[in-house]
Formats: sequence, C-alpha cells, structure tokens
Amino acid sequence: MADHVLKATCDTVHLGGFSSQLPAALTVESGDRIDVETLTGFAVCPQAPPAFLTPELLEIYHHLPEARKVGPGPHLLTGPIHVRGAEPGDVLEVRLEAIAPRVPMGFNVIRPGWGALPKRFDQPALRFIPLDLENNVAEFLPTIRIPLTPFFGILGVATDEVTRNSVPPGIYGGNIDNRHLQAGSSLFLPVFLPEARLSIGDGHAAQGDGEVNVTAIETSMNGTITLVLHKRMTLDAPLGETPTHWITMGFAETLDAAFEQALQRMIALLEQRWGLAAEDAYVLCSLAAHFHITQVVNQPHKGVHGLLPKSILPQE
Repeated sequence: MADHVLKATCDTVHLGGFSSQLPAALTVESGDRIDVETLTGFAVCPQAPPAFLTPELLEIYHHLPEARKVGPGPHLLTGPIHVRGAEPGDVLEVRLEAIAPRVPMGFNVIRPGWGALPKRFDQPALRFIPLDLENNVAEFLPTIRIPLTPFFGILGVATDEVTRNSVPPGIYGGNIDNRHLQAGSSLFLPVFLPEARLSIGDGHAAQGDGEVNVTAIETSMNGTITLVLHKRMTLDAPLGETPTHWITMGFAETLDAAFEQALQRMIALLEQRWGLAAEDAYVLCSLAAHFHITQVVNQPHKGVHGLLPKSILPQE
C-alpha cells in the first residue's frame, strides 16, 4: 500500500463531465491511499469574494486547457484516477477516510429553469455563505447556523462515452449528491473501463435531502480516500456503506421509478448477501428500511436512496 498526493491543477482537473479519452491524473494500486484536492466554483469566480478564491482556482479558471473541458456541466472534477488491474465487471470501493472544506466560504446558486420550483423561483440568485471552520458551522443568517456535514457530491467512473455530462447521476455514480457519504463511509462502484478511471469533486459543506434549489453549500474540499479493487464482486449500480447503514440507490426521470430501483436493489442485496427469501426481504424493507429523496434537480435523473440499519442484520 502506498500513499499519494493529488493536487488540483490544470493537468489534473477536468470540467463539465466525464470522458473515456482523458489521460490519467494519477495511477495507483488497489489499497493505495490518496490525499486529494478538489476545487469548485469555476463559473462563479468573477463574482466570488477573496475568501472563496484560491490561487489554484484562479490559475485553473484562467488557464485550463480546452482539452480538459469535456462536457456541458458546471462541475470541476479531480481525476481521473486509474487503478491498475481494474477491468470491466469489477467493483471499485472508494473508502472515504477524511473530508474537510479547503476555504472558509461556500456558495449557493439558483439557476433559472432548474430546481424543484422553477416557475416560482425563476430568477438567478447567487449567495456566498461564510463557513466557521473552527466551530464547524455555516453562517447562513445572523440567527441561523447550519452544522457542516461535508461530503463529495460527485464520485464516479468513466464509461465508453467520449463525453458524458457531469450533471445526471447513474449506474456509474457521478453526481449522486448523497449526504450520507461522509467520512467513514464507502461507495462501491461498478467498473466499465480498464483501470476504472475515477473522478471526484463537487464538494458540499452541507445539504438537505432533495437539494431542492439545485445546489448545496458548494465549496472546495480536501479529502483522503483509499481505493480497493474487488475482483469477485458484481454490482449493477452504486452501493453505499456507512458505519451504521447500507445504502441502495435509484436514478430515473421520475421519483417513482427511482424509488422502485432503490427498493429492488435493497431486496437483491438482502437476498444475495444475507440469503433472505425475496418475500422476507420485501417485508423487511417495509418494516425497517428508510427511503429518502436524494435529489430532485440533477436533470434528467432524480435520485432516491434506501437506508438499511446494520444493527438488525446478522453479523457477516
């Protein structure tokens, strides 16, 4: 096992999407640990206050090569990270060991035509929100402070698409925006291309389930991750594990369809991992699993996730 540092530079980040054509920003072995830098706010740099802007972000804003602008999305991602030996059909586990904001400032933006209520809130709005990193809170209003619960909104692998928009999540992961994937959690991703090609970014200092106005408290984020390759594990969609829960996910154009996917995957998990009969698994989901709206704004895919407490399951 080796330790690596992956800085966010013009050579190691890409904007707007995923691509099968990007060269590796870093190549590692299974089990390696990576201290990774991520930046966000490429599009809001002209309006950002000094507390948000870093020299690295300004350098990327002014000098990012056109070849690293690979899609129409707004997200600045670090990667791709290649994992030696990864092959299509394998599973890549991303162990999230540490996650922390890089700067004492985040932003939230309303984009016309997006969000859960686009007809009511049809005007653009950008606000910057101070982060009190010492006390671990966001200063939303003088009378309202929000606890910081940092996570990466985007954790995803490349597919054979030359250009894939960074906005919609899918079976490859991507813009999942699942607030439960905090430090101490793992995300398991199917591998579609040789060496997996993981990209990471879209730091969120805090977010509610639904992410209803399009964005969370978006901020640049540092993290420590360990990448573990599973050669004898099959998976058809991202799977999350926290210290207390298993998380299945669904992504579809409607919440009904996304919920059905998350439920079907929870039933399949119980059948395959703990040997439950399908009917027993279905009943258990009704009694003990909790299904939540992950996000409703990452067009065209809404997200639903199911949480299954580990405490009720047999020890593996």
